[in-house]
Amino acid sequence: MWESVGAGFSAMGSESRLKVLKVLVRAGESGLTVGEIQERTGIAPSTLAHHLKFLAGGGVVVQEKAGRSTINRADFDQLRVLADFILGECCADAPQKAANDG
Repeated sequence: MWESVGAGFSAMGSESRLKVLKVLVRAGESGLTVGEIQERTGIAPSTLAHHLKFLAGGGVVVQEKAGRSTINRADFDQLRVLADFILGECCADAPQKAANDG
């Protein structure tokens, strides 16, 4: 568990990769081609390929060949796992307010 969660957070560890991931989240389940991502982010194609490879390796992006194109999708299930992991123990150690403390 810790290894896959660590890989996911590591994959998102740059401003450019976060930008790419945000664009894919906005695109929804249909995903985007590399060209469409490049148009929306302005990231150079060779750099974008590197970022997509890193995001896919971290498990937060899924890539699927469709003819001569590659469709890239945010892995929403994995993103939910990451969100649940980081928020799962929210406020567990915070002092509890008494019911009558208003």
